[in-house]
Amino acid sequence: MTCKATKNSQGLQFGGTMPVLHPVRLPHKHFCPYSGVPYVNFHIWHGVLLIATLALVVTASASTGDQGRLGIWDTLVKWTPLLLSGFSVNLLMSIAAMAIGTVFGVILGLCQISLMPQIRTGSWLLTQIFRNSPWLVTLFYVMYVIPFEFDLFGTRIALSDWSKATFGLSLPVMANVSEIVRGGVQSIPAVQWEAARGLAFNHRQTLWMIILPQAAKRMLPPWMNLYAILTMATVLGNIVGVTEALTLTREIIAAEARTDLLLPLYGYVLLMFFLYVFPISRLTIYLERKWAVDA
Repeated sequence: MTCKATKNSQGLQFGGTMPVLHPVRLPHKHFCPYSGVPYVNFHIWHGVLLIATLALVVTASASTGDQGRLGIWDTLVKWTPLLLSGFSVNLLMSIAAMAIGTVFGVILGLCQISLMPQIRTGSWLLTQIFRNSPWLVTLFYVMYVIPFEFDLFGTRIALSDWSKATFGLSLPVMANVSEIVRGGVQSIPAVQWEAARGLAFNHRQTLWMIILPQAAKRMLPPWMNLYAILTMATVLGNIVGVTEALTLTREIIAAEARTDLLLPLYGYVLLMFFLYVFPISRLTIYLERKWAVDA
């Protein structure tokens, strides 16, 4: 893009052809260019395929099942309220873990760009430890290291399984949010810092008044995408004893004592997660493309 010659109020021509350099638009890939977090890129045909597969599985299971028992569709309707209550636990865990991880992740991410080498190195090390640790391993460590109850000024406080699992999931979220913040801030051109120094802004004022407002648009899509990943990862809670959707699915199959319910019930729960995550996925991709800067 070029800027053509113009005339001032006195009619004097100036300028000529002046090149204007724009930030380069990063191509959309399977990973966020700032944090390395993989995108959850669902399409509508994924949902159509999932619903068609679920209908086919239910129909096939019904045709081979005992005709004297309740039908597959009727059984799914019967247990839907209980499954929704378990699914609400998954959503509660995802929201709480995302809130905790975001608060500490923002602090940790800002420490990664600190001017003090000790803080910068320590925060980087902490970020890499939790970011590269398997989520299930971190969850097991938290479940067994944190006690089930503790005394606080003489008051005994019990910790539920879901609260400890939520904290365990918030640790990798914190590390990924830290990388999102660090990458978002460092993606802003250095000329912004130099221009702020030319206007007599100090480091803190430049960061909070100039850099972070610009980086927020770049950080929001991967943050939303991380929440979608976290929501799907909350099913790990069933391994450590949290009563959520997948745990209740297993208990329903045991209570009904019907092997023909195995695939329909798990497919039903999968559909619940898809219907919740799909709008987040599409909104994430839309915002990432909308706020990208054209070359």
